[in-house]
Amino acid sequence: MNGKKFLITGFSGFVGRHFLQYLYERSEAYEVCGVDIKEPAFDCSVYKDKLDIQFRKVNLLNRDELKTVLTEFAPDYILHLASFSSVAYSWQHPEDCFINNTHIFLNLTSALKEAGLTCRILSIGSSEEYGNVSKEQLPLKEDMHLTPVSPYAVARISQEMLSRVFVDHYHLNIILTRSFNHIGPWQDERFVVPSFIRRILNIKNSGAKAGMIETGDTMIIRDFVDVRDVVKAYYLLLTEGTPGEIYNICSGKGVPLSEVIEVIARITETDIRTKVNPEFVRPDDNRVIIGSHDKITEQLGWRPEISLEDTLRDMVAEMGNLSD
Repeated sequence: MNGKKFLITGFSGFVGRHFLQYLYERSEAYEVCGVDIKEPAFDCSVYKDKLDIQFRKVNLLNRDELKTVLTEFAPDYILHLASFSSVAYSWQHPEDCFINNTHIFLNLTSALKEAGLTCRILSIGSSEEYGNVSKEQLPLKEDMHLTPVSPYAVARISQEMLSRVFVDHYHLNIILTRSFNHIGPWQDERFVVPSFIRRILNIKNSGAKAGMIETGDTMIIRDFVDVRDVVKAYYLLLTEGTPGEIYNICSGKGVPLSEVIEVIARITETDIRTKVNPEFVRPDDNRVIIGSHDKITEQLGWRPEISLEDTLRDMVAEMGNLSD
């Protein structure tokens, strides 16, 4: 089986699995090399009738191991997903977050240069880079000044700045994103929306019609985009995006967390009350994050297609095996 060759770092995670599913559903042949520090929890064999897949367990902080994989596989495209992606974790472990996220990117680019490879790379950034902004600055656009307010966001900006330097100086073929809050089936329950769903399902499955969950600040507003729309954008950017350019991946709509909880409660037919637990409130959290996807829409024709309610309904079904 031959075709375009995709190397995916952070392969075992939520987005890596959805990108693999997206490749599987296309009518082309692909070779995929998944790289991660841990084995995937999902079964790769279900994709092997259409995709040529291999998995390599590699610590991306080990440049020699990474260079060996890159040299042997010689990818056409690299989707660089690997990172500590939790803002909450970055507050608890700022040094680990910064060192991990910047060093694995440096190792990847250095290994590529040493191996003499010229593949295209998608460097994943975050809407957290924008920081706290005024309502007049919304929706957030790629040319805005960045004011990060978390260790995670600072690490992402560092990765982004390194990318721009490597494009300009070493002529590496790197395309960049600022990806907003993406959610969908198979997401880890440590993240806020699947955490809400799990706790509400626990109330429903207990036989209760109503219940209470503890939350952080539910008045903060986020731009949620379905991960299945996100991976379509990633494929387009890898294959057609402009090196050195940054693209927002977002829905363009802002939704308070309280509304997300209300929709989940409606889907599960459960009456839910909330109580703020101060331990769940992050220091200096961004109040409002709403992005503009005009750039990627105008250049590549991408726009989000899946509604928030459909996303949440699919997540509830996947997590609780509930029928419609």
